[in-house]
Amino acid sequence: MNASGADSAGIWAPPVGPAAPRDLCTDCGVSRTDDPKRCGKACQFIAPDYPGLEVAAHGRARDPARPDEQFFGPFRQMLRASLKHPSAGAQWTGIATRIGEKLLETGAVDAVLTMMADPEDRWKPAPMLVTDPKGMAAARGMRMGYAPLLALLEPARAKGYKRLAVIGIPCQVYALRALERELGFDRLYVIGTPCSDNTTTEKFHDFLALLADDPDTITYLEFRADYHVELRFTDGRVKAVPFLQLPISKLPPDFFPLTCRTCVDYTNTLSDITVGYMGGQGEQWLLVRNERGAELLSLLGDEVKLSAPGSAGKRQSAVKGFMANVARAAGGLPLRRMPGWVRPIVGWLMPRIGPRGTEFARTRVEMKAVETVIHLRREEPRRVKSMIPDHVWALVEPYGLTPEEDERRTGPRYDKKQG
Repeated sequence: MNASGADSAGIWAPPVGPAAPRDLCTDCGVSRTDDPKRCGKACQFIAPDYPGLEVAAHGRARDPARPDEQFFGPFRQMLRASLKHPSAGAQWTGIATRIGEKLLETGAVDAVLTMMADPEDRWKPAPMLVTDPKGMAAARGMRMGYAPLLALLEPARAKGYKRLAVIGIPCQVYALRALERELGFDRLYVIGTPCSDNTTTEKFHDFLALLADDPDTITYLEFRADYHVELRFTDGRVKAVPFLQLPISKLPPDFFPLTCRTCVDYTNTLSDITVGYMGGQGEQWLLVRNERGAELLSLLGDEVKLSAPGSAGKRQSAVKGFMANVARAAGGLPLRRMPGWVRPIVGWLMPRIGPRGTEFARTRVEMKAVETVIHLRREEPRRVKSMIPDHVWALVEPYGLTPEEDERRTGPRYDKKQG
């Protein structure tokens, strides 16, 4: 890549400015723009308005008659999917990056704003604008760490790009939607990926060191819906570690920042299409949310295999157990550790009798909702009222978590029932 940040593959990655100091910040990139004060209305960790932005993005709020929308946000279709010919180096089969390629191949957009690996660290994300379909190969795979994606919105406009696609995680997409009208793009496609827990790239390296004696040779890591973490190595080895065997108790208390422990948007509800894994049962999981999302899926044509997602098991006991451990950890108490001889047995049982498919996805969403309430009450109680939307309170109510009198927003904007 040359000094201007461009190379022959149609990738432009100009340097970004420094981040403005912020409390509860995931560095989505807005604070690095010419007007960092926009964080006040763009940040999901200040006073998010999910009902309003869902209506703006999808034309409607969550439909109470469709129970899964209370978990996953508005959607037209929920699908299990995989590319018939997986893209080399992709995290799953490469649906998200293939959509980006197709948008560029068909001329539907001028550029795709997404992430590549930092030249100095394969795990560290760096924002880039891609103008050639071949450049999307650099976006394949997982990154871990804060990623100032939206810092490149202004450079994109300065380049004259009028039609843009953005591939981002929920906190980035929320800010993008909050600013969408003033950004002035003629066409904007939003491809979202789910996210719940992030950390710094440096701390992620510490985690890798707990998983393998040769962490520098790990090339792939994925939390799978079958209750295993899959690792791949440079020598071709593949290792699957059961969730119960992960060294979570060895991580420092601040490994996951408070922002990620209190995120209310696991499934990227403001994207046009969400491309994830939770309900996929070994394949990818798609939520087509609006007309533009349907357009994005149609670009793949017969390249993609589609089917209805399955669902099995019951989530309640898993969520209750998780809630008990979160409450202990939030109170400074040690996690309840399962005896070593029991772990292999439970690890064998969970993929067979635990929540699977869409029930697994519902489980994770409820866990995140529970975690949000417990940690905010413990660490930032003054923020509970502004940060927790009504749909999150509805998710945690079956587990005995209900808002106190001063924990729920009131007024015309919030008193109107969703739907």
